[in-house]
Amino acid sequence: MNKSIRTSRRAFLAGTAGLVIGTYLAPRGLRAQEAAAGGGGNPLPQPNAFVRIAPDDTVTVIVKHIEFGQGPNTGLATLVAEELDADWSQMRAESAPANDETYKNFAFGSQGTGGSTAMANSYMQMRQVGAMARAMLVAAAAAEWGVPAEEITVEKGKISHPSGQSSSFGAFAEAAAQQQPPAEPVLKDPANFTLIGTDLPKLDTQKKTNGSAIFGMDQYPDGVQTVVLARPPKFGATPGSVDDAAALAVPGVNAVHTLPQGVAVYADSTFAALRGRDALSIEWDESGAETRSSAAMEQEWAAAAKAGGAVVEEEGDLSGLEAEGVEVMEAEFMFPFLAHAPMEPLNGIIEVSGGEARASYGAQFPGGDQMTIAQVLGIDPTAVTVEVTLAGGSFGRRAQQDAHFAAELASVAKAAGDGAYKLVWTREDDIRGGYYRPMTAHYLRAGLDGDGNITGWQNDLANQSIMIGSPMGEMMGAKEIDPTSFEGSNMLPYDFGGRRVSWTKMDAGVPVLWWRSVGSSHTATAVEVFLDELLEAGGKDAVQGRLDLLKEDATRERAVIEKVAEIANWQGRSANGKGYGMAYAKSFGTYVAQIAEVEDRGGVPHVTKVWCAVDCGVAVNPNVIRAQMEGGIGYGLGAALFDEIVIAEGGEVVQSNFDDYRMLRIAEMPAVEVAIIDSTADPTGVGEPGVPPIAPAVINGWRGLTGQKIRRLPIVQPMV
Repeated sequence: MNKSIRTSRRAFLAGTAGLVIGTYLAPRGLRAQEAAAGGGGNPLPQPNAFVRIAPDDTVTVIVKHIEFGQGPNTGLATLVAEELDADWSQMRAESAPANDETYKNFAFGSQGTGGSTAMANSYMQMRQVGAMARAMLVAAAAAEWGVPAEEITVEKGKISHPSGQSSSFGAFAEAAAQQQPPAEPVLKDPANFTLIGTDLPKLDTQKKTNGSAIFGMDQYPDGVQTVVLARPPKFGATPGSVDDAAALAVPGVNAVHTLPQGVAVYADSTFAALRGRDALSIEWDESGAETRSSAAMEQEWAAAAKAGGAVVEEEGDLSGLEAEGVEVMEAEFMFPFLAHAPMEPLNGIIEVSGGEARASYGAQFPGGDQMTIAQVLGIDPTAVTVEVTLAGGSFGRRAQQDAHFAAELASVAKAAGDGAYKLVWTREDDIRGGYYRPMTAHYLRAGLDGDGNITGWQNDLANQSIMIGSPMGEMMGAKEIDPTSFEGSNMLPYDFGGRRVSWTKMDAGVPVLWWRSVGSSHTATAVEVFLDELLEAGGKDAVQGRLDLLKEDATRERAVIEKVAEIANWQGRSANGKGYGMAYAKSFGTYVAQIAEVEDRGGVPHVTKVWCAVDCGVAVNPNVIRAQMEGGIGYGLGAALFDEIVIAEGGEVVQSNFDDYRMLRIAEMPAVEVAIIDSTADPTGVGEPGVPPIAPAVINGWRGLTGQKIRRLPIVQPMV
């Protein structure tokens, strides 16, 4: 293996002098930036870490957030290009390597992608990067031409002076690298934006459509062995005795090793590895396994929710629920375990030699993975390089706070010794491998007075915690209460007179993980469906009833609800043989309202169109925003209609692939119309907020059409 494996990105860039803006910041430049940071807030970024300009005028942005389809490569490059005054055709993007200090996500304090934070935490940082690089180019041109920097203009990648002198970026890249970065880069007035707010084409679309984009699964370096694991059929079981004779007899199988995570088969090809795994004979130690069925857990979860738990929010009082003449309504909702099911399952390469390691895969938290790999291999973290590849989706699956994939990858190398190994999860491994969206039960009560007004609201829910007891939980302060378990049930914009929310932490041996939109993936459904039922029971319109309940300061909520009603030409809950459902949810700082048009096709809801209004602050790239709303609607709709992970009696998962864990098919995808609210607020995320409103909108539309109340997901189930 190449002995330069420990070369840092800074050293690599320094070796390409003249091609990089800020190849190496001299001490005076570093001191200037440290002084500008002032010891408070986030330090100014260093342009050498984030932008590279080549002699051919291409501008490459080093993106600290993994690109798995949600658009950070395009979004962050847009920010740099805007302040740099580059032409969009010049822009390129590549993933940053693992480096917690340089590429930290300010929301987490370490490098990572999640919580729809990419644009929110990088907006000012990447604009500063672009402004720094522009100032350094201008300074280099001013020195070369002997003119004041103030007289130089930059437009669409051209540096110009009124004297007629002009140049492209590349000609000044080397000279600009020697300039002192400005201590206070001057940012544009948003009124002068030319790229931010426009429908720029995504940087990665062409490569992804012509097949030239390289994902983790595409990587097969010379000499690599493919590895697959036989994992226990029940969560919490461990390998016992292993008979590998038949597996080792399979042509192409090189070795079998027992790891903490299962039994690994090493082979010359994926086919041989899978055949070898099938030939293994393993006795599993199930003494610590979870053996309860999901049906048994549902009963426990529902009882716990109804009993109430720790109060996590209380507003006003609930005396209105007990007032004379008030009708108390109740509802119980159950949400199943859900797999993430990204199109590209987990996979990665690790190369180990001479006490050094290089890993390459779709790492969502590469800094943490770097530490885990070092710990498993017993080497210093500086001897570990983690390269981040494109990834075919995640929806939370790659956001592994316990770094279990990194630990598994390192264990593969540790057991076999120096060499190159490609660890592959199959679709069946992924669906049965756990780390699901937690099963959740909701119990809700509310009062209606004689005029149909809501007089109090109670929401009690129960589920497993993702955060408590985890490194992320410790960092975020989730020690006894996990806000991600109930987010979206609290901090509602509606005035119910009095409101109380409680949460009960449930325990199970089923590993759980954030799933696209996390707590809001179930809380929005429970809240918006029950609310819609209350409004209907009180003789209220679904749209106007919500608007009337909004608190005075809920201006952004009001805007998206009014906008979606406008673009959908809202006429009520049913019209022309179709049902229309309204739902609103705020998640990750983004406000989204949706209306779903629903038909009855043989007793099954079919969604023909969805209208969506979104306020995500400054719309950096409307094209990406619309795509993420459309994708979130499709993802959430498929889950709401069809998806459930069932654990049989004894503890084994029933589902295994897309034949029994159903995805939305192309003919089932509705037309989607998206309206983006004009805003000057700082941008928030769009990767997840399209998901929460779609299930309640469909359920409300179905009830408006058929009168049937849905209390359990997925919808394609016997209705209760």
